[in-house]
Amino acid sequence: MEILNLSLSATNRFASNYLDQSPDILPFFHYRFNDFAEDQERLDELSNRHFPREEVADHIEKFMERFPSSEAVNNSLAKLKQLNSVVVIGGQQAGILTGPLYSIHKIISIIKLAEEKERQLGVPVIPVFWIAGEDHDYHEVNHVFLPVEQRVDKWSYPEKVKQKKMVSDIILNKETCRIWVNNLIENFGETNHTKKLMNFAEETLMKSSTFVDFFANIVMELFKDYGLLIVDSGDSNFRLLQKENFSQQIEQHREITNYLLEQQSVIGKNGFPITIDSNEKAANLFYYNPKYNERILLEFDSESNRFVGKSGVVSFTKEELIEIAIQDPAKLSNNVVTRPLMQEWLFPTLAFIAGPGEISYWAELKLVFEYFKIKMPPIVPRLNITLLERAIESDIHELNLELSAVLMRGSVEERQQYLESIKDKEVSELFSALKSQLFKQYERIEEKTNQLDRSLLPLLKKNENYLLKQIGFMETKLEDSVKSKYEVILSKFNRIDLSLRPDGFPQERVWNIFYYLNQYGTNFIKELMELEFEFDGRHKVIKL
Repeated sequence: MEILNLSLSATNRFASNYLDQSPDILPFFHYRFNDFAEDQERLDELSNRHFPREEVADHIEKFMERFPSSEAVNNSLAKLKQLNSVVVIGGQQAGILTGPLYSIHKIISIIKLAEEKERQLGVPVIPVFWIAGEDHDYHEVNHVFLPVEQRVDKWSYPEKVKQKKMVSDIILNKETCRIWVNNLIENFGETNHTKKLMNFAEETLMKSSTFVDFFANIVMELFKDYGLLIVDSGDSNFRLLQKENFSQQIEQHREITNYLLEQQSVIGKNGFPITIDSNEKAANLFYYNPKYNERILLEFDSESNRFVGKSGVVSFTKEELIEIAIQDPAKLSNNVVTRPLMQEWLFPTLAFIAGPGEISYWAELKLVFEYFKIKMPPIVPRLNITLLERAIESDIHELNLELSAVLMRGSVEERQQYLESIKDKEVSELFSALKSQLFKQYERIEEKTNQLDRSLLPLLKKNENYLLKQIGFMETKLEDSVKSKYEVILSKFNRIDLSLRPDGFPQERVWNIFYYLNQYGTNFIKELMELEFEFDGRHKVIKL
């Protein structure tokens, strides 16, 4: 394996400007990323704040007892209790089989940045992955995509979940899941690693009860040797640690929303789109309703002075909601606005690893953080990685394509240019002339029909369309005949796009790590982790 660094634009303009640290973006953040002086400043800020280190470390230790562990994990737990330790943190939903590749890329980013900062700063730096188990969008986590017959095929886990349950509460049917996973892996194609991968998937599944368990077991088996710690935001015991913070959010919900909207207004006036959907009524908290077995987003109704759920299904006074926060905090959970706040109150965060979308929404929270007299951590863009297989690299060279262009937009334009070059110009001209003559003749016939019998005009149009369809059919057949002579070359274009820009999306947003584990073995992650990554904003192409 080797890394090729490329300068590519991010997936949105705001993130691109942030990577460049442009002056119009910097005012929305408290720190520049990957700046040693700023890291020192952040350490100083954290040293003056109090964190529930012992409580958080004890919770994580107990939570992680059921997952694969190592001496490195034990060392990280011990470090977390040290008063001078800090964390590099990031999070993602618990996708089945870990979901799209960017979840793996984020974990690699967290670990690698923690290792780098510990060397640079001389203080303990712990990698922490925050599993968004409180999320209730089941359809975002219940599927993977795989390549089938040169196309992208969506494989959804077959069990239905009708209520808006938190992912942490979704129980897996182990036999259903085992059959589904084995069928999926078989469809990757049999390799020397397939049997071992099936055993790996089955072993992790048998130790799991829920979606989050399955995700965590896979992640920890792959990354346990790097001291990774994990938390699940949907874990009821974890939210016991958050009761005071929930109370604070409820007490000051108006200020949180008002400062969010104020910061959004500033960003909007600077010409950037707003990421977080909010309004004056937002309470930025969910309530878990056991009667309906679902999460309900709360709003504040100023007329009744109450916190209410959709259609009034639940309603609380401020005092009642604070009582819930203190006595039963498992019934409350954060939204996109308050989750970063909760994270910052619990962890001494040296850096937050963010995807392009997260960079945008953190910018909208600056005034909220300032209201609570704390600063946002340095927001470090996660490593953007593309895995380049040798056969695909060979195809790119043979077709004389530019790798950076392919990564940005695929090879559709070049493929079309090639098709134009192999097209039989005479045949194309003959069909074009034929259709032109047909249009002209039917215009004359239409004039006559209009004079003789207007009722026949629909039939005439139908007759014209039929002839055009038949001409088009024959034209396509001849074009396909020409294409078949060049099928070997055309299939190379298809293979390149399927691997690097499936359905026009970046590889990391579609493909799953299990495809690569099947191709290259379960040591694939270890080989990736041996590479040296720079957090310089450049795209990392890893040649396999």
